[in-house]
Amino acid sequence: MRKTIQLLSAASLCGCVAAAPPPIEPSGNQLVDPMPISLALEEIIATGVRQHLKNPIAARFGTMLAGERTLSGRHEILVCGYVDDKGSPGSAEPFIGKIYPDDGSSFELLAINDISVGSTCRATGLAMPEPKPNP
Repeated sequence: MRKTIQLLSAASLCGCVAAAPPPIEPSGNQLVDPMPISLALEEIIATGVRQHLKNPIAARFGTMLAGERTLSGRHEILVCGYVDDKGSPGSAEPFIGKIYPDDGSSFELLAINDISVGSTCRATGLAMPEPKPNP
């Protein structure tokens, strides 16, 4: 019985560790065709980003922009946005991620709160406005 409880405890903790997101692609940025973010797409983004936050339950999302492109023969949706999981004004962090519609709409977080997020988003045609403080 004790071993079962220990195994269950260890298994439940495995999901709590967030892996660091992979680095942003240094080159190959291609302009995207801007697109609206549907509720389904917003849910994919929110779920994917929350997996990398220290306080995912408190996460509040700000402005998000998306665009489609085909890069290296693979259809993808690039997403740039802001997320705040600290709950204090001015603490929104920029993020950039990709969704692969042809691969079950899997989400890949490229970077969060990294200095290169803004320039990478601008280089692809998704110019992010400065974040507004949460009310």
